[in-house]
Amino acid sequence: MGKQQDKQDEFKPYVPASKNPPEFTWVAMVIGAALAIVFGAANAYLGLIVGMTVSASIPAAVISMAVLRLIMKRTSILENNIVQTITSTGESLAAGVIFTLPALFIWQLQPSLTTIAIIALAGGILGVVLMIPLRRALIVNEHDTLPYPEGTACAEVLHAGEEGGKGAKLVLGGLGIGAVFKMLTDAVKAFPSSIEWEIYRFKNAAIGMDTLPAMLGVGYIIGPRIAGIMFAGGVLGWLGIIPLISYIGEFTTAPIYPGEVPITEMGFHDIWDSYLRYIGAGAVAFGGIMGLIKTLPTIASSFMGSVKGFSAAGDMTDLRTDRDIPTILIVILTIVFMGIFMFYPTIDVGLLGAILLFIFGFFFVTVSSRIVGVVGSSSNPVSGMTIGALIFISLVLSAVGQTGQAGAVTAIIIGSVVCIAAAIAGDTSQDLKTGYIVGATPKWQQIAQLYGVLIASIVIGFILVLLDSAYGFGSEELPAPQAVLMSMIVDGIMNGDLPWNLIFIGAAAAATVELFGIGSLPFAVGLYLPIHTTAPIMVGGLIRAIINRRTKNKEELEEKNERGILLASGYIAGEALMGVIVALAVTAGVVFPEETFFGPFVSLIAIAAVAWYLFHKANKKPVK
Repeated sequence: MGKQQDKQDEFKPYVPASKNPPEFTWVAMVIGAALAIVFGAANAYLGLIVGMTVSASIPAAVISMAVLRLIMKRTSILENNIVQTITSTGESLAAGVIFTLPALFIWQLQPSLTTIAIIALAGGILGVVLMIPLRRALIVNEHDTLPYPEGTACAEVLHAGEEGGKGAKLVLGGLGIGAVFKMLTDAVKAFPSSIEWEIYRFKNAAIGMDTLPAMLGVGYIIGPRIAGIMFAGGVLGWLGIIPLISYIGEFTTAPIYPGEVPITEMGFHDIWDSYLRYIGAGAVAFGGIMGLIKTLPTIASSFMGSVKGFSAAGDMTDLRTDRDIPTILIVILTIVFMGIFMFYPTIDVGLLGAILLFIFGFFFVTVSSRIVGVVGSSSNPVSGMTIGALIFISLVLSAVGQTGQAGAVTAIIIGSVVCIAAAIAGDTSQDLKTGYIVGATPKWQQIAQLYGVLIASIVIGFILVLLDSAYGFGSEELPAPQAVLMSMIVDGIMNGDLPWNLIFIGAAAAATVELFGIGSLPFAVGLYLPIHTTAPIMVGGLIRAIINRRTKNKEELEEKNERGILLASGYIAGEALMGVIVALAVTAGVVFPEETFFGPFVSLIAIAAVAWYLFHKANKKPVK
């Protein structure tokens, strides 16, 4: 206890341990649950379209400050912190779920809401409880060496609480714009939500754009470099590979596997669906595994450093800012969920499955908890970890005779829990870092994490069922790139029916990009997705690039980018929420118009207006 006590004595949090302001209150629980549902739905929707998610911690902190301080006149920074903790748990759990569980829907298995909730709950709880013994080692003892960038940034936002009202207006304004835009395109059918043009005398080459604010928001948040790399993948796919396949296909009248009709009868969307998606999947798999390989040294050191933290774990102390959930509760929760996974009828992974689940869950939770302290949550290779885990799990299961659909389902369920646990562990670490800086009580934050996991686990199944019923996972409207990739990997190992040549071509394309010194995963995602999706992301990235180029003062640029990110987050959340509402209406039998009132030109005007508004609000000079 000596070294960690010295660390506690050296660091002075914003709220000292001697004070005990309101923290885990019913108000925080209600607001946190509402925001967890909102941003969880937003992240689920976004991840199913573009294969990536965004952090909700800062928007949640800003909105909670506006509600608690300006409306309810409550001034406890620790209460604000609990709200953002609950919210970020919801969006992280959604990210882990949508990377894997839609594979079950793709296989037409239609898991029940109870099954989805148990899988999500198990992954979420394991991610929280297995990280708790690491808190003192990673958050306290390495406070000066592990920055936890998102956690530190969120603490700074909470410190500047008096400015929360202005930021909240941006988030809520963006939310309204995103929701109205989605309603006009998908429900009212005022104008198309996607536009495209064939290129003259270039057969089956096309350029298109999804005219949706959320994609602009994604592009602004990830920045011009990543947006440009993603768009490059789209350009190669839609202006290179699809026309090449079309050209070669003119010389044969027989279908070429996995296509079911001759290529001469296919348009560019058909070629994307039959061939380019497999090439893109191979590229994404290579990019994910490459990201995992590049971080192996950090993963090894993270695992060893994290394991040492378990020896420093203990029960509650007298110091408010150093109290954790009791260790006995961690042990009980872990044993209960291992038992459920061994014996629950619709899951029933057996003893071997439970052992694999615990081994990979323990390993990747310890890795994720530390690695996000170095590279941040946005660079945490969760998908690469999951791909690696799924390959190994599938090989082990097939080696002991668990093959076919039963083996594939077991592999996906185990992979889902591991993926969710790794995502939640990274988020828990960032939130505990925020709490350490502001002076929160770890026990209440950990309880808030478990509460957020419970709320999100109950809701996420409804969201998946609604979206699948309305659009279908793996469709043009909802490509679900990560989940499709996971299902392909498991299917390929269990049944051996994948078009491996196309997979390896995609891997070769990603390897070429990697050899140029460019991260291949964004390129691979761009190659997999329709160019209609990556084009507006590129526009959002260009907006941020213009602002970056025109702003020379570093502090002013940080303020502008923060405003832009808050508005962009609102765009994403608003569109996602309306997307879920529209999906609910479709499932309930509401019939929307099939034909749009206005044509593509109106779509261009509308999305240009939204893009200008993003640029205008983000580029405003700060008031001195």
